[in-house]
Amino acid sequence: MRNLNKTLLAIVCCGLLLQACKKSSSNGGGGMATDTTPTTITPPTEPAIANTQGFFLNNWTAKTWIAPATTAADKPSSAGAVIVTVDLSKEITKVSNLEYGNNSNPFMGQISTVPTLINNITSLSPNILRFPGGSLSDIYFWNQTSAPPADAPANLLDDQGNSAAAGYWFGNNPGTWTMTVDDYYSTLQQTHSTGLITVNYGYARYGTSANPVAAAAHLAADWVRYDKGRTTYWEVGNEIYGNWEAGYRIDQTQNKDGQVQIQDGTTYGKHFKVFADSMRAAATQVGNAGIKIGIVIDGANDQNGASNGQVSNWNSNVFTAAGNTADFFVVHNYYTPYDQNSTAAVILGTPEPGTSQMMAWIKSSASAAGVTQLPVAMDEWNIQSTGSAQMVSNVAGVHAVMVLGEALKNQISMTSRWDLANAYSNGDDMGMFNNSSPSGDAEPNAPAWNPRPAFYYMYFFQHYIGDHLLTTASSNADIAAYGSSYSSGQAGVILVNKGSGTHTVQINFRNFAEGSNYYYYTLSGGTDNAPFSHKVYVNGTGPSTASGGPSNYATIPANVSSTSGGILVSIPANSAVYLVADKK
Repeated sequence: MRNLNKTLLAIVCCGLLLQACKKSSSNGGGGMATDTTPTTITPPTEPAIANTQGFFLNNWTAKTWIAPATTAADKPSSAGAVIVTVDLSKEITKVSNLEYGNNSNPFMGQISTVPTLINNITSLSPNILRFPGGSLSDIYFWNQTSAPPADAPANLLDDQGNSAAAGYWFGNNPGTWTMTVDDYYSTLQQTHSTGLITVNYGYARYGTSANPVAAAAHLAADWVRYDKGRTTYWEVGNEIYGNWEAGYRIDQTQNKDGQVQIQDGTTYGKHFKVFADSMRAAATQVGNAGIKIGIVIDGANDQNGASNGQVSNWNSNVFTAAGNTADFFVVHNYYTPYDQNSTAAVILGTPEPGTSQMMAWIKSSASAAGVTQLPVAMDEWNIQSTGSAQMVSNVAGVHAVMVLGEALKNQISMTSRWDLANAYSNGDDMGMFNNSSPSGDAEPNAPAWNPRPAFYYMYFFQHYIGDHLLTTASSNADIAAYGSSYSSGQAGVILVNKGSGTHTVQINFRNFAEGSNYYYYTLSGGTDNAPFSHKVYVNGTGPSTASGGPSNYATIPANVSSTSGGILVSIPANSAVYLVADKK
């Protein structure tokens, strides 16, 4: 059907050439003349699915643009405008609906009975929710109520060999302060989301039974059986290469299968195969033979990983030991320098190189080890800047826009942001929502479960990205641009201003017969805590409280202007514009 639509579009556009054209073919759409029909249109060629994408694009769907309610907007002057060119004949990738995922966690509390939060998550439509975490997954016993198995020691060692209480978490704990496994499944069902479950790998290291690897793999397989085919995507462990993970160092006096004291890639790779065999057998028993299991690799060049708490040569050793037994690669990326009081310019300068360098390393390390390149899931990402409330700010939202755009450009078709809710920590918190659970360190003067700025930026990204990403160029390094097309015929672009001043941007759509109007939303921060505002304004409408955004975000009218005279928008510093142009 898509190819037929392209053919019909070409026929229609040839017919339009019988009309008097009022501009040259070099303009390519969006220029200064009143007739924006190009003299020729080159139809796109459907891009091949990259091996870094694979089955994560299986559920791709075509998108139909539906014009929102509008309010007329004045058009800025084109003088000194930055030129952004979007070429509809050059498609980079299909846009995956698994691009917008997020992480849920047990310390959010039992959220399935919180309508305000469930409604906002449903509106956000992350489509995939990971559980139970993070590092917590390696001390998580999904089927226990209040005590771990007898072979899980009361104390665990940190990376320096110090012993401390293990602090295990339990999936059947009935306390309102923690999310149960069944509450997670209820949240998935209510928000129309797909699961991504991280099983407890740490238990394979610190368990004291005669065969701790088999015990941990059996625990994981039992979860697959309990799941009964509800979940396709699973992964074994979390950031196993890090010295912060449970099981990184074990007490060898309690270990009974001769494991190394310090975690290494070879050990994990061998263990992964045991987990995968057990989990796949369990999946077959419950009719879920299509289960996909991810293996944890390092997304940064890890040859000198020991300098930042990571195991050296992780990828090469994991790949050598595990071979081609995984279904996908799991990576995390926190982009900014760790625990630094980074400026807005530093933060917004990280998505482009951070994503491309990560993917280059993944591909080169897999190739060097002689294993097959698998689909990539970046199932944790965020910023880790501290000291100025960067994580809860408008800038974090702008950064999220760029991460999503760069993930698409680099042909990553599943990402999950960390995370839905943590705490507040004086603004040094990665949560998308104010955590108002009984155990939450709630944000002062903020409503319960109040969305933070990143929520609004990700909501509008999903609603204003088409179903194919397009080759897009900007004439100014301050402006990042992500063009897209819709199967219903419209063209769009999402713009980010990384600079410190306002820019006017002129958008030229090439190989596109544009219609009469273009529609757009501008999202920008407030003047509080500048440049790290706790607020976001959508077309000038802001929150009624001290932080977050407008409660009526879903019904705010789009700005609308005529394409006659060019497609022009003004974009403030540290802001984003989401724009769609009519088809003829």
